[in-house]
Amino acid sequence: MRPPALCRRPVTIVGGCVPEREPPAWMWLKERLSRLRQPALPVPIADEALPAVVKTAVVTDSAAALPADWVAAFAADGRLAVVPMPVMVGSEIYGEGEDDITETLAVALASGASVKTSRPSPGQFEQAYRAAQNRGFEAVVSIHISSELSGTADAARLAAARVGIPVEVLDSRTVGMAQGMGVQSAVVAAAAGLPADEVRAFAEKRMERTKVYFYVPSLEQLRRGGRIGAAASLLGTVLAIKPILAVDGGRIVPLEKVRSAVRAIARLEEIVAADVASRPAGQQRLAVHHFGNQLEAEALAARLREKCPDCPPAQISALPAVLAAHAGLGVLAVIVGESSTPT
Repeated sequence: MRPPALCRRPVTIVGGCVPEREPPAWMWLKERLSRLRQPALPVPIADEALPAVVKTAVVTDSAAALPADWVAAFAADGRLAVVPMPVMVGSEIYGEGEDDITETLAVALASGASVKTSRPSPGQFEQAYRAAQNRGFEAVVSIHISSELSGTADAARLAAARVGIPVEVLDSRTVGMAQGMGVQSAVVAAAAGLPADEVRAFAEKRMERTKVYFYVPSLEQLRRGGRIGAAASLLGTVLAIKPILAVDGGRIVPLEKVRSAVRAIARLEEIVAADVASRPAGQQRLAVHHFGNQLEAEALAARLREKCPDCPPAQISALPAVLAAHAGLGVLAVIVGESSTPT
């Protein structure tokens, strides 16, 4: 089948251009996304021809918390690769996405066992970049967890210098589906045929517009991992303060201090609803993360649906192990972002 061509009538956006009306490449992308909602795929996605306009592959790490079906759909033809981040439980090392570590991690967190995380090796990124090169991609945009929380972006930069195609390494300055929404935006922009620098610029712009708000029952895991100061952790333990936290400038920061868990979650909902209301109508997106408390997350998402009737239902997913290792059991995180589609 002949690959689709781009529309000839562009409009300027984020330092580049996107089609004024939907070209065949966008229609192809929409069709693929729509299949994720179907119970079965009659033809494997990997068997379809890749549109000729797609010249840029996207690489990320498992901290992006991308839905498994989304990854499967776009990793099949090489346009997306997710490098697993290692999690160490005791003396055992697990690879996010490679091993089923959810139950093991939950038990370790509940028992107070040693849990640590690390960055992927430069060799893992080099392998992903070379795979993209071998598939015929001309460039890679590599989007990673905040450098304030991990050295992952540094490992990616080391690998980028070793391969024969240009690699744009982007520090997301965020985590979870806030990072994931940037990755999705990059995949969508690449599908429109934008060059790597404009794919990066669009993803960066989207992540700058994305916020992370979360609540944890205990600050102990964040303290152990060095993600929050000992003084803040002591305050939460001794005075029973339940802080609402946020990611700002790539760091985890206290946003508000509340006296009880019930009030903290109620206040979290208010903050999210106000953020959603401040964004362009029809562009808002929500995601809810949890770990060990799925029913709580579902109830939170239902209440947010009532408070934000003009926003699509929140995507609900477990926090990736590499993030849950620091947030601990019972975390509730809400990501507020905007559509991945350039308009």
